Formats: sequence, C-alpha cells, structure tokens
Amino acid sequence: MAMKPVKYCVVDAFTDAAFKGNPAAVCLLEEEKDDKWLQSVAAEFNISETCYLTPLTLSNVANPTFGLRWFTPVTEVDICGHATLAAAHFLFAYGFVKTDTIEFSTKSGILAAKRVAEAKASNSQDDWPTGYSIELDFPVVQVAETNSADIAAISKSLNGASVVEINETSQGYYVILLPSGEAVAECQPQFAQIMNFPGRGIVITGPAPKGSDFDFYSRCFWPKFGINEDPVCGSAHCALTPYWHKKLGKCDFVALSASPRGGVINVHLDEENQRVFLRGKVAAVMEGSLLV
Repeated sequence: MAMKPVKYCVVDAFTDAAFKGNPAAVCLLEEEKDDKWLQSVAAEFNISETCYLTPLTLSNVANPTFGLRWFTPVTEVDICGHATLAAAHFLFAYGFVKTDTIEFSTKSGILAAKRVAEAKASNSQDDWPTGYSIELDFPVVQVAETNSADIAAISKSLNGASVVEINETSQGYYVILLPSGEAVAECQPQFAQIMNFPGRGIVITGPAPKGSDFDFYSRCFWPKFGINEDPVCGSAHCALTPYWHKKLGKCDFVALSASPRGGVINVHLDEENQRVFLRGKVAAVMEGSLLV
C-alpha cells in the first residue's frame, strides 16, 4: 500500500517578514512514523527545528489537542518555542482547528497557544501580514547566578567578550550577561569552543540601548544540538524573562533577538503561577508534501 504524503509548511516565527525570524518545518502526521524517520526528515530540512503534529482530539471541540514533538537536525528536544508558534499558525491558517486556543501534549507537559487578533499591517511586498499574533503559555525556567563556571573560558568562547555575570538554568544551559545589547549583537561566538564547554549551550543577553523600543537583547548558541546559532529561541525567554524581571522589576518586556536574521518576542511573566507568555508573529514561506 502506498504511503500517504505528509503535508508540511515552513514558517518563519517571531517575525512578520519572510526570511527573518526563526524557520521551523511543521509536519502533520496522519499515520504513525518511527523516530528514525522523524529524525531523517529533520536532517533533510536542516533548519533549527522540525516539528510533528499528531491529532489527539477532534478539531471542533472546545479545546482541540495535538501531540507535538520537536527535532533539530541531529536530535529530539524537550521544548521549543518558535516551532510551537509555527505549529499553531499551521493549524489556524489551514483550518484544522475552529477555535482560537490549541493545546499541545508534549514532553514538557501541556502547552497552550492562543490566537490574538489585531489589525493587519501594510500590504507592502516585504511585509507578509498575518492579521494576528500567537501567544504561547510556557513554564518558567529557573535561573541562578553561579561561581562554578570558568569566566575566562566563556569569554574566550565569545571571542573575548566582556562577561559581567554567569547564570545557570534549571535546564542545564548558561545565561551570560554582557555589558550591553550592542555587545550582544557584535559578539563573534567560537562554536568549536562552545561545543566543548560544559552545559547544553549558551544564551548571551544585555540591556537594550537607551531610547530603544526593546528592553533587552539576546542570542542563543546550541552547537551540541546541531544549531550553531538559533535565530530566535522562544524557550530561552522562559529563563530570560524571570532573569530580567529581577533586574528591572517589571513583568512585561519587548525582547530583540540580535541574531543576523533577527526577531521580536513580546513576553509577560506570571510570577504567581510561574508561567511565561510569549507572543509573536509568523510568516509562512513554503508548503508542500513529503513523498517518502
């Protein structure tokens, strides 16, 4: 019996312009696939994340639920913000759900995505408006300053960048404070050295320039996961949001990913319930079917 083609869409997340933000491939599975196939497809796409949706409830119920898994080109990960944003857009845009809220069953528990309507932007060729943003409901990642890390080694891995503070997260990666947002943008990471550094990866961050529309900048490096630089990492903001809350004393932020592709995330900290709400736009750039 011939295999049924798998519908997919590639979506640039945390941006309203094509070829910006963070790309994710979203695949809707209507029949079971083994992990080797899932990883092979992710390697074939060879972008920061490929995610797989499996319908778990009917789309017309009050809270439609889908299974969701995320794969980098080399391994499966437990959580991913930008690919969840892309998956929600895929379901909304193609009419797979009739509600404004979707729940995803994942290795990190139940995650929710909500469609938030807003006025469309201008219809210039470079704008690709969607008419809505998507808000994700994710758990907080705990952050604590550490003295156990080697500041000199970290600075060397960041090509001599001045390191102000080193923090370790409950997810096993480091949040490194640099003196300014400009220092974050200008940093030249040495990926071979980051690969050999303890921990899962490095997130660098710094305060945005005065008068900027942003509160803080960040960049994320995950060479151990086959992603030298993640263009916009939503899940890292589950650590960055409580981190900057402690520094700035506020709960709402506009964050800039200062990677070459760039991206913007609006974040809100629900301190009482230990949740982070990540809001962003998307631009779908291609669609098709997997034939194998």
